[in-house]
Amino acid sequence: MPVEKRTFQSHDGHQLAARFDRPEGRVRGVALFAHCFTCTKDIVAARRIAANLARLGVAVLRFDFTGLGSSEGEFANTSFVSNVADLIAAADHLRETEQAPVLLIGHSLGGAAVLAAAGNIPEVKGVVTIGAPADAEHVLHNFEGDLDTIEREGSAEVTLGGRTFRIGKGFVEAARETELTGRIKALRASLLVMHSPIDQTVGIDNATRIFTAARHPKSFISLDTADHLLSKAEDAEFAAEVIAGWASRLLPGDQPQGEEAIEHVRVTETRASKFQNSVQAGRHRFFADEPASVGGTDTGPTPYDFLSAALGACTSMTLRIYAEFKKLDLGTVTVDVSHAKVHAKDCVDCTDEQKNGKGKIDRFERVITVDGNLPPELADKLEEIANKCPVHKTLEGSATVITKVETG
Repeated sequence: MPVEKRTFQSHDGHQLAARFDRPEGRVRGVALFAHCFTCTKDIVAARRIAANLARLGVAVLRFDFTGLGSSEGEFANTSFVSNVADLIAAADHLRETEQAPVLLIGHSLGGAAVLAAAGNIPEVKGVVTIGAPADAEHVLHNFEGDLDTIEREGSAEVTLGGRTFRIGKGFVEAARETELTGRIKALRASLLVMHSPIDQTVGIDNATRIFTAARHPKSFISLDTADHLLSKAEDAEFAAEVIAGWASRLLPGDQPQGEEAIEHVRVTETRASKFQNSVQAGRHRFFADEPASVGGTDTGPTPYDFLSAALGACTSMTLRIYAEFKKLDLGTVTVDVSHAKVHAKDCVDCTDEQKNGKGKIDRFERVITVDGNLPPELADKLEEIANKCPVHKTLEGSATVITKVETG
């Protein structure tokens, strides 16, 4: 999916750097992502969540808060209140340029920020928190040893995650004065709370407090063995998939990407990894990829997996049509398909025409299993009917592929 670089004006006039993950085809809704304290819009969790939502047709705006990443301004002059104001400014930007966000997602302190901002964005239908504190003051424990210096001198240099930041007195005061419980109770949107039980930065008790304060509809998902930043790719991917599935219930149904043909399929590189592609077939969206062993990220079936799936699905459907037509009490049909490239001269099942002049050919092996007792004569008939499956005929026939290259 294309990722656009953007800038928009913060609540106090600074230019904030953003990325807009735009899905292919129709946009079902827009999400706004708030990153964790002192993080940026490009952390693993943000990128993977944005990619998964874009695959489902949801556009995502993720941006750097004032003074962080590529955004203008001094971080020392920011506070939790200013972060919330930046979120509202981001929502205003989306409302003016695309459509207002229907989904807010916040990681760590960004989670507390989306809880605080949600009431000021009336279009929001869903709010997601990931490892979020139940109050903004919780973030102060990151630099407890410097609080006296900040109080006395107005600001201090603190080290967080190996990086140095200047924290101002205004940040500390705003964090202490912010009360989230009332805003959580007043939330008029579905809530998804995600938290790791072994989070060493923001304890799991914070998730309990947020969840208890919220009204229904609300859901909780344990992130099991994940760390606070979801630094492991598999943890970020799991969170992304859960959010994408949960959010789909809040969005309008997807629509086909084109009307020119029922079987029109669009495949587009995501550029998130070497081989990952977004596939849209009618109103269905998914990934195609390659396994890690050949340089892929294994986020979806391989091209040949799809080809095998097409043969298996077509076989099963063809047999079900035959069974219903003949009024046969046919049990559940399962089709296993394997694919390999074999030397033509070694293919005992191939015809002379298939072997002629070819070094290697594609060989699909199909095993059909039917629940229950199957008379031998019916088994032979089912094999005959399976061979009439349209995809089977296409694979054995001589299909023509017409290719056109367009630029633009």
